Amino acid sequence: MAFFDMPLDQLENYKPVLTATSDFDEFWEQSYMFAHNTPMQAVFNLTQEPLDLIDVYDVSFPGYAGQPIKAWLLLPKGVNEPLPCVVEYVGYGGGRGKPVEWLTWANAGFAHFVMDTRGQGSVWREGDTPDVLETGSSAQVPGFMTRGILAPETYYYRRLYIDGVRAVEAAREHPLVDIDRIAVTGSSQGGGVVLAVAGLMPDIPVVMPDVPFLCDFSRATQLVDSHPYQEIVQYCRVHRDKVEQVFRTLSYFDGMNFAARANATALFSTALMDETCPPSTVFAAYNHYAGIKQIRVYPFNQHDGGGVHHLYEKIKFLRSFWHK
Repeated sequence: MAFFDMPLDQLENYKPVLTATSDFDEFWEQSYMFAHNTPMQAVFNLTQEPLDLIDVYDVSFPGYAGQPIKAWLLLPKGVNEPLPCVVEYVGYGGGRGKPVEWLTWANAGFAHFVMDTRGQGSVWREGDTPDVLETGSSAQVPGFMTRGILAPETYYYRRLYIDGVRAVEAAREHPLVDIDRIAVTGSSQGGGVVLAVAGLMPDIPVVMPDVPFLCDFSRATQLVDSHPYQEIVQYCRVHRDKVEQVFRTLSYFDGMNFAARANATALFSTALMDETCPPSTVFAAYNHYAGIKQIRVYPFNQHDGGGVHHLYEKIKFLRSFWHK
């Protein structure tokens, strides 16, 4: 794929009008309060894994509506004082997988909390958490992008974003996690969840969204025909009379609306040949981001973004932030 989006100098100034409705904050305050009707009582069970240098905990915590969400917590073996913690969200179609797939952060000296993705985990990495649907969920295109899309109250990502908030709260319950040194990260869909959590939790100090998905829906659905955005296009193609309703719902979940409400120090990444999460949609969120921010641009990469090179960037970034 050659360059298909704006030139970099235009991307750096691309700042579309925010789509948040007048009740955006009220909707998320009510969603947040609803989630907290269930007390946070995370369960951490030490597992037997063939790993000599890392302790692994199988975690369960109450997410949206108290529904149980699975996670892993990985810690350097033998640690006896609270560590800075990286909470990570998974890309579209994937789940938490197996602990051996998540060895980097613990080996770099961090606690690492990996949240499973409700209903997903059967495309490229396995998951263990079902999605309990809201009543009144409408017909949908296969996938998750249009599940419950006719109302923000029933939309799938309401549940997933609140799960992301509760994952941070669950991680903070473990005695070996430093509650004041939490960073959230994720790639693609995981990066979209990062932006939502950044906007919903003002006390998060650091966020690292990689090639974030779920941003600037209007441009994304008109610019590329790749999945998963194509699920929304397909839905609107069939439900011609529901287009306005669909994009009103999506406005409550757009990463750029959350970015405008965030204040954590942020490290973004984007790739200029990325057809899955087009660079202009990433820059829409980045340019609206209200906190201190940096972005790494990978000109010749697609949805792999910066790959392992960017992982090194993130480790250096966190170590510098916490003088570790």
